[in-house]
Amino acid sequence: MKKTLLLTGFIVLLGFNLSKAAKIQADSTFDIISTYEDTLGYLSYLIVNDSLEESRFRAVNKFIPTLVKALKVKNSFDYPFERLKSISIQYPADSTFRIFTWQLYVNENDYRYYGAIQMNTEELKLIPLIDRSFEIEDIEHTTLGSQNWYGSLYYNLKQFDTAEGKKYLLFGYDGYRFFTKRKIVDVLSFKDGKAVFGAPVFVSEDPDNPFLPKSRLLYTYSAEASVKVNFDGHLGLIIGDHLIETTSSIASQGPVKLPDGSYEGYKLENGQWVYVAKVFNHIYENEEATRQQPLFDESSRKKRKNIFGNK
Repeated sequence: MKKTLLLTGFIVLLGFNLSKAAKIQADSTFDIISTYEDTLGYLSYLIVNDSLEESRFRAVNKFIPTLVKALKVKNSFDYPFERLKSISIQYPADSTFRIFTWQLYVNENDYRYYGAIQMNTEELKLIPLIDRSFEIEDIEHTTLGSQNWYGSLYYNLKQFDTAEGKKYLLFGYDGYRFFTKRKIVDVLSFKDGKAVFGAPVFVSEDPDNPFLPKSRLLYTYSAEASVKVNFDGHLGLIIGDHLIETTSSIASQGPVKLPDGSYEGYKLENGQWVYVAKVFNHIYENEEATRQQPLFDESSRKKRKNIFGNK
């Protein structure tokens, strides 16, 4: 009995010591990464804020190898890089990888994007992303790789299941041109250890090609507008502003696309995202929405209220 108790106590003590040793080791490696993060934070600030184009390029060229050095440190996947405010870092729910993206403003009609995928492995496995968006012709129907990536700044990531396995939606922003901006919904999957962008999972709303699914969604709109494209967890839908072509307030710009106030979406069905023409279909039974009290009481000027409902 005593031997059993001694053995149990020894195992518990050994486990405690191993856990403590692992924590000390993690803390020491995090200290090393933190030193790199100081430099990365400064460089990422220059990438966005330096007034000279050549200085922004130099900052990018220094940022990339410094980030690689930081990620080579053991346990780097667990380091959050919280001080890199202008660098987007997105994780899927399964935490099998994370993706870094950032934007370089070159001039008013030229934005370039940089990125890398870090796999959650003991030894560093890093997949660099090379922005070749300016070469891609059929953006919505082309499958791409890490070497010809459609570059954008990712602001959300959502994993989903298909018959071919797990895939991930990537929601990104592209500064594109001075008068025109873009938002993109891309699809990421992995095949033979390589990143694949795009998959024919968006059932097209195009009446000319009703059976030709899109590999990614592209929303191109006027810089005058603010456009929403994101995943709504409450509704379980991809939701985006419905865009219509209209005339710009800037005469030289010509026709542009602007939101019309309604929303379209895509709903996941059997591994595919099926188009929903109108997300919100609520119709009031009366001609106008009811309210408990009018803002302006016409029966008595003494009780007249302002637009906030205050007397």
